[in-house]
Amino acid sequence: MILISSYKNIKERVQCTLQEPELLSGALIDVAKHLGNLKFKVWEKMLGVVQYTPVVLDPNTARASLSLSDDLTTVRFTGTEQKYPDNPERFKPCVNVLGSEGFTSGKHSWEVKVGNISDWDIGVVKESISRKGEITASPKRGFWVLTLRNGDKYSAVGVTDLTLKRKPQSIRVQLHYDRGEVSFFDSSDMSLIYTFKGTFTERVFPFFSPCLEEDGRNDGPLQICPVKVSITVSCQ
Repeated sequence: MILISSYKNIKERVQCTLQEPELLSGALIDVAKHLGNLKFKVWEKMLGVVQYTPVVLDPNTARASLSLSDDLTTVRFTGTEQKYPDNPERFKPCVNVLGSEGFTSGKHSWEVKVGNISDWDIGVVKESISRKGEITASPKRGFWVLTLRNGDKYSAVGVTDLTLKRKPQSIRVQLHYDRGEVSFFDSSDMSLIYTFKGTFTERVFPFFSPCLEEDGRNDGPLQICPVKVSITVSCQ
């Protein structure tokens, strides 16, 4: 009986009744602060975690010995033939790949990180270029391409050799379809490297080649760089 009596006393002491918090007179939840422009605020925060790349690669055009990253922004030569279908769009044997989207008007630009690899081709080509066999590149054949060979020999392919003051780590390609211009810049200071001028008569595509890797030389990728996305608000 003593034990039961003690238990009842303890139980009464520890029990308490919780009261609802008392709101101050006139105090309201700031609904507008938390819910106003909610979709816009979510989108604005997403800009810090998502990336946009103006050009992505087309796996259906890539030579079978090229490896593309999962997000289709990086290409490197592996030397290993992968089991891809030999479709008409695919380059063979040249180690090339095209961007996934072609252009028939407007102004477009993208930046390619080339790093310190010794050989690469970057530029724009017309849709109807040859994809099979050996290819001779020149503007007359639909190639507006900048090349590097042996680490220091630059050229506007099919036109002229070029002398650069320094070795660019990344190249900006700028296409102005309506003017018939393809320009190349050193991304570090936007100094002009070369501009092709002509007339486009069909769809053109971004063009990339990391070239061959031999004896450990030229072992590196070409990477299309993401661009910074911003929000502009205007009142109409």
